[in-house]
Amino acid sequence: MKETKFIEQNKKKWNRFEQLYESKSNDPDELSDLYMDITDDLSYSQTFYRRRTVRVYLNKLAQTVYTGVHKQKGESIRRFIDVWRVSLPLEIYRSRKNLLFALVAFTIYALIGVVTTMIDPDFPRVVMGDYYVDMTIENIQNGNPLKVYETTDQMAMFVNITTNNMKVAFLTFFVGFFFTIGTHMLLFYNGVMLGAFQYFFHAKGLLITSFLGIWIHGAFEISAIVLAGGAGITAGNGLLFPGSYTRLQSLQLSTKRGLKIMMSLVPFIVAAGFLESYVTHNYQNLPEWSKWTLILFSFALILFFYVFYPIYVARKHPELIDKEEVGNFEDRKIFDLHKIRGSGQVMADSFRMYRVIFQKIARVFLLIVLPIIAVLVILQDFNHYELQKTQYWYDWSAQLEFMIGYGFRNTQDIIVFTIWTFVFALIFSTLFWAIQNYEKTFSWKDFFSYLKQRFFGIWVGNLFFALICLLLPWYLLLFAIFLLPFFYLNAAAMGISKGKFKERFRKGFKYSKQHYGKSLVLLLVLIGLTSIILQPVAFVFSIHDTWSDEPQMRDLLDMTADFVKRIGQIYSTDYMVWANVLRQIVYVIFMLGLLPLLVITMAFGYFSEREETEALGLRKQFEKFGKRSNTQETPVDFD
Repeated sequence: MKETKFIEQNKKKWNRFEQLYESKSNDPDELSDLYMDITDDLSYSQTFYRRRTVRVYLNKLAQTVYTGVHKQKGESIRRFIDVWRVSLPLEIYRSRKNLLFALVAFTIYALIGVVTTMIDPDFPRVVMGDYYVDMTIENIQNGNPLKVYETTDQMAMFVNITTNNMKVAFLTFFVGFFFTIGTHMLLFYNGVMLGAFQYFFHAKGLLITSFLGIWIHGAFEISAIVLAGGAGITAGNGLLFPGSYTRLQSLQLSTKRGLKIMMSLVPFIVAAGFLESYVTHNYQNLPEWSKWTLILFSFALILFFYVFYPIYVARKHPELIDKEEVGNFEDRKIFDLHKIRGSGQVMADSFRMYRVIFQKIARVFLLIVLPIIAVLVILQDFNHYELQKTQYWYDWSAQLEFMIGYGFRNTQDIIVFTIWTFVFALIFSTLFWAIQNYEKTFSWKDFFSYLKQRFFGIWVGNLFFALICLLLPWYLLLFAIFLLPFFYLNAAAMGISKGKFKERFRKGFKYSKQHYGKSLVLLLVLIGLTSIILQPVAFVFSIHDTWSDEPQMRDLLDMTADFVKRIGQIYSTDYMVWANVLRQIVYVIFMLGLLPLLVITMAFGYFSEREETEALGLRKQFEKFGKRSNTQETPVDFD
């Protein structure tokens, strides 16, 4: 049937359907019959008029109705109540072993703090600092041991304490993604501090006084930290123990479960801030019985919501216990390198490619790149040993300057900086080789053969980009971000493109210029992701004036480095050096983890620009013309 006849034959029916669907008073039976007819017409048009406008029209008509019928209704109050009544308790019940494990671990860490303080009465100074301990001793001598809770305006105190408690709890959760190590470190830090703090008061004969003052709010606050630790372990275990899923799929599911537990903690964290600001603030005016009542009620509420009620819900709904919310996972490992991609697609495919080639690049990084970096960093630490005795304003900026040598304080800095440019070229070469051979098995012979042919070109192509990033001060990089896209695809052109050196070099500048807008968007997105992902651990807002100065946003690395400093004070006068070495280790790990994502976006950006200019993929499609069979389907039909 010709398309015009098909339209003429059915247009009245389609118009009638549109009128009925838009009308509020319609006949559901007639509408249903017409919808069935339209889906039949759509199937017919997809077969015979695949490239015609009528197919698009019918597809839009059917899709509009389908979306209208199946769209999710707004969340009602009843749905919200059901989440807290059934969904959250079930998630808590499923994660009960992790929550119990966090509680046991925290208790052990607190006992370590108690025992260590028994052995060494000065240990609280290590974990809490001299200033806080001296202030507390002075308050005890003045007859008001918990005066620290009375020195601030109550409203400001509530906002600051609640914000800080929220930050600590969510930090304890988010660092669980790093194989749960970060969560254990924070549980250890807080547990040891609590144990040392309580035994410190016990040694002064004030255990009950401190207990009744601190645990008014501490029942919720400490419980929230422990439960956040359990949620972090729940999330991290998805990466450690994926089961029948891939590690990424398992991490997605476990993260969703952990986030639900964290959501349940928010009211308790807010309540802890309120109690500390308005009740503990006035603890001396409260009768003893009211303090005990508040503490026991708080613990009873925690036990009810996180122990007894989840057990009750699990027994009431046993059919829901093992019901898993399986996501719509997409696990494609085939990439069309001859494809024009937008910035969003480049970023999405870069993450997928990272997963696919991770094992390849990990071999080279562990066996070649990391040993070279370790030697360079050790040499630089000895070279700048005196400078490492200081804590710096933007610590990451100073440490990278020492490690890479772009401060150019002496001849060794110049030599080390030059070697680093070759290290970066080696990293870029590894990534470009792995991307082009992502479907092949790893081969050292192929890798070194690629290095022999491409390494120098990649070094030259990357030199402009690297020099801008390394030689400009960090505050000027905010403006240089608009200059970097002009060199964004140079290294990719040298590592991927075919042809002579000069031709590849010119092509790199040409494609970088054409790709400027997309490159700028990718750089901004990468910077944003880096800031969000790394902030709980280190890097972005960690600013210090002196070694004892509190950073604007305290992170896991700050806490760990402070702990190392206080331990180092016992054994060495150069304790700051050890804290800075710890920071350097973390920064190197970040560098090796984030650089591949940057390089992969460069590669996909290059492939996209090459396709727009040279249309290699389109040429391959032309080669398939005439190869289709008239009697049976072939793989060509599915490309």
